[in-house]
Amino acid sequence: MIGKYIYEIRKSKGLTLTELADRAGIAKSYLSNIERSVNKNPSINVVEKIANVLDIDVRMLLNSSVDQKSIQLDEEWVNFARELKESGVDKEQFAEYKTLLEFIKWKNRNDENN
Repeated sequence: MIGKYIYEIRKSKGLTLTELADRAGIAKSYLSNIERSVNKNPSINVVEKIANVLDIDVRMLLNSSVDQKSIQLDEEWVNFARELKESGVDKEQFAEYKTLLEFIKWKNRNDENN
């Protein structure tokens, strides 16, 4: 199952087998075997390398019960997150902004009810 996830995520990100293998520092044939489920149990080290290149949490690849749709993020949200990161917003700042947004939503709901 992990191979299928890797394949679909790789394709959704527009990477070739060769590109992913090169960037992850693993053999193209080994990656191909993983994607085709010839090798169903790659090492955690290899899975981490692949996840890093795909820019996803390694747990997403390890959890075979994850719904495929939850893995494929809306490209607009991915771009938004990248823009935030590139503009210098770190995770802690984002958490503060999230709290502010939740307050605004709460206030708007209360204003609508009054």
